[in-house]
Amino acid sequence: MNIEEKLGILTDAAKYDVSCSSSNSNRKNQGGIGNAHVSGICHSWSEDGRCISLLKILLTNDCVYDCVYCINRRSADTPRAEFTPEEVAQLTIEFYKRNYIEGLFLSSAVSKNPDDTMEKMIRVAKLLRKVHQFYGYIHMKAIPGASPSLIQEMGLYIDRMSVNIEMPTESSLKLLAPQKSYESIYRPMLAIGGGIEQNVAERKQFRQAPKFVPAGQTTQMIIGAAREDDFTILQRTQSLYDDYKMKRVYYSGFVPAVASPLTEGIVKPPLLREHRIYQGDFLMRFYGFHSTEILSQKNPFFDLYLDPKANWAIENIHLFPMEINRATYKELLRIPGFGPKSAQKIIQARRFAALSYDGLKSLKISTKRARNFITVGGVYRGGNFSSPDLLRESMRNADPDNYQQLRFFR
Repeated sequence: MNIEEKLGILTDAAKYDVSCSSSNSNRKNQGGIGNAHVSGICHSWSEDGRCISLLKILLTNDCVYDCVYCINRRSADTPRAEFTPEEVAQLTIEFYKRNYIEGLFLSSAVSKNPDDTMEKMIRVAKLLRKVHQFYGYIHMKAIPGASPSLIQEMGLYIDRMSVNIEMPTESSLKLLAPQKSYESIYRPMLAIGGGIEQNVAERKQFRQAPKFVPAGQTTQMIIGAAREDDFTILQRTQSLYDDYKMKRVYYSGFVPAVASPLTEGIVKPPLLREHRIYQGDFLMRFYGFHSTEILSQKNPFFDLYLDPKANWAIENIHLFPMEINRATYKELLRIPGFGPKSAQKIIQARRFAALSYDGLKSLKISTKRARNFITVGGVYRGGNFSSPDLLRESMRNADPDNYQQLRFFR
């Protein structure tokens, strides 16, 4: 099998892994090629919303595991291929020189055992950094079950590392991936998180200390394969951010690419549900919400017709309308339609004078979605609704049965 045939198989096999992010690295060029410093990584997006600025491939798709949700599972009838570390390094350099990519995202199936696979991936990183003098962005997936020493070694050569948690509950992981365990997943997460904290402390004392995973760690969670509710997913996400200092959690609507009795009845990925979960994730990361504020055991699913912040505001309508001339920054963030930039503009502008609706317009702050939840200088321009249900109905604007992603070409 030639390298082009391998490339076709292993790029296609990598497309379901969405946890590739290429931001927040500050690795400088030190006389070689490539640069991940500040704005060194450019983003482009595929039709399904995935980042395609990186060469995104698997080292191999020949796996010893038989996970029900995975296209590369051992029992799947699919072409198999494996790159050598030298081939991956050469491909990365050739693609970079042709301006196709700005970096590398490398994952892998477990071909023999976790340590053997990790050693090959580390070999790729060493070839790029030491032999080819490549200082561009590198994101690699740590293999669950690999030795801590290998995780530590890999972290010295790459910018970002991730370990896929796969399923939001341990019971669903046991059901769909019986050869994996939460312990084998959490162990490398802890090792990466601990290594990052230790490296920060070391670099405060010794500026020349080598960097360890400077862009942090991420993970991916598959949703819809085990019929878990959204509240369970958000609670797991909250734990990952709080306990493991995760940089980012990615979500992937389960794609029924592999037929199985355990996933029978799932005919298409839950795209709108995935979108709502991402919105809930943003509320936790940027808006100061806790998972228990967004959803609850009583209401464990997102309203597919309404974005999560608007839904929260309606559920807590007793807190509104808020007077924007008195609301704190945290309170402004909880108003539907206002984001961090709008809240900062309001805080800064009202230091000089009380704001009016015309003042908001001059600041280029839209009140279209916020008008039912605010007063400006005591003036209310929202609708008069006799109940929260009527307000909710007026704000719903999506049909989940007909939801689909936009296409580049018609």
